[in-house]
Amino acid sequence: MSIQFDVIGELTNVETFAVGRGIRELGRLKRTYGQGRWRKRKGIARIRLADGSERTAELHWYEAVGVGRKEIKIKRYLD
Repeated sequence: MSIQFDVIGELTNVETFAVGRGIRELGRLKRTYGQGRWRKRKGIARIRLADGSERTAELHWYEAVGVGRKEIKIKRYLD
């Protein structure tokens, strides 16, 4: 089950914590979205949930040049 949300603020404190073969899902990412220099990243942003409430959350996602951000998910709420 995935939670529906929109990122309404700027992503801050963005860090890369896995690159290339360090990503467990690398094969699936390449099959689904194509080749690229895949990175797993995290950052903090203000989000709006489906019920209209706004929260600050740590988000994780996969990203590759030419492909963009994919599979953004909420890791934890910070407020």
